Amino acid sequence: MKKKPHVIVTRRLPDAVETRMRELFDTRLNIDDRPMSRAELVEAVKTADVLVPTVTDRIDATLITEAGPQLRLIASFSNGFDHIDVETALARGIVVTNTPGVLTQDTADMTMALILAVPRRLVEGAHVLDVDRDWAGWTPTWMLGRRISGKRLGIVGMGRIGEAVARRAKAFGLSIHYHNRHRVAPEVEEALEATYWDSLDQMLARMDIISVNCPRTPGTYHLLSERRLKLMRPEAYLVNTSRGEVIDEAALTRLLEADAIAGAGLDVFEHEPSVSPKLLRLAAKGKVVLLPHMGSATIEGRIEMGEKVLINIRAFFDGHKPPDRVLPSML
Repeated sequence: MKKKPHVIVTRRLPDAVETRMRELFDTRLNIDDRPMSRAELVEAVKTADVLVPTVTDRIDATLITEAGPQLRLIASFSNGFDHIDVETALARGIVVTNTPGVLTQDTADMTMALILAVPRRLVEGAHVLDVDRDWAGWTPTWMLGRRISGKRLGIVGMGRIGEAVARRAKAFGLSIHYHNRHRVAPEVEEALEATYWDSLDQMLARMDIISVNCPRTPGTYHLLSERRLKLMRPEAYLVNTSRGEVIDEAALTRLLEADAIAGAGLDVFEHEPSVSPKLLRLAAKGKVVLLPHMGSATIEGRIEMGEKVLINIRAFFDGHKPPDRVLPSML
């Protein structure tokens, strides 16, 4: 009987995915769902044929160099792969895969929710009806927000998620603008009535709402630097459902405190899981809406991610190229 590959999973996955993993492979699950320590990750790469990490695991060069010769595949349960030193893995002959595409609609939904929530002050309004508060009733000038229809939305990163956000935003009457490394196909631009900006600086200075949807790469670290954030109009809002490191969070906080930016909606943070106390205070004042990295958190999405992990592992050990390999050209 063919020996099953030894698979180590770093966090709890949906029951259906874990059950199938146990059926197909010699799988060690993380039943307690406690983040693995560095020592546990080292032990895992020394013994596993396949490591299944998540975005919270730092699979850096030092860890990869600790791997035993049996580790042949890192099948990440994630859309992004910035938590993995892919170059070091490939140099060691270790294939890296991810789970692209399945989170597009879920993340776009959450992005649109934040685009609505921040200007319309939805979280502030919900807090008014907390059990320990009294609501005096409706008045014409209370809790006034901003209309989003007719406003300009600038999308930073017009990939799958950026396009999905644009489709939703267009339905809400927003004017679509975008900055991307490459211009999208003419038929996409035409369908979205989208305006392309080759200069990110020029786009930032003219938008009412900015949505960050680009991946985290060495080139996008602090892409929205303090200099660029200062280009935004005082009436503008910023939404980020991508990666916290794309924005200089300390600079953003200072600008929000100074009312140099009208507000922000953040689902990701630069130093996750730590959240800046200053951001928490701004949230209490209604200046920002903060979510705990839940943009892709749907049951359907997580199961689809798990199915992609299973397919990648099976394809690899059946002697085929996994469909979701991370290639050097993608770095």
